[in-house]
Amino acid sequence: MILNAAGLSIIKDFEGLVDGDPSTPGLEPYLDPVGIPTLGWGSLWGSDGRRVTMNHLSISKIEAGRLLSREVRHVERQVAYLVTAKLTSNQFSALVSLVYNIGSGNFQASTLRRLINRNEYEKAADEFPKWRRAGGRILPGLVRRRGVERALFLTV
Repeated sequence: MILNAAGLSIIKDFEGLVDGDPSTPGLEPYLDPVGIPTLGWGSLWGSDGRRVTMNHLSISKIEAGRLLSREVRHVERQVAYLVTAKLTSNQFSALVSLVYNIGSGNFQASTLRRLINRNEYEKAADEFPKWRRAGGRILPGLVRRRGVERALFLTV
């Protein structure tokens, strides 16, 4: 399976294409809400395969798109590996958006994944809102994102 347009839209809308320094011609690294250096649409890894730092070189919007595509492909493989239950395109895409944000390790250990793998889709959907914290704080953006992901997950 691959991420559908609705799932990609969630990632792009909520990650945003952020420029840490609008006075420069390229997209600069920025700190996410919990202080993690990030590029483009929430990429933690540069095109060189190294973890992003605040000293990372600026990138173009085209390069940001490449980083997004690379990370989405990686997350798609992780979701496909970790979920043994049958998924619709919308369910898969909602999970890719979630895992893009929370990481595959957190997803692997989650009740949400266990419920999906037991075919308890309604109960699994109720787990999305629980992933609304970053750095120990409830973030309004994560509350909204989880609501949109949950809605996509429940859409036939």
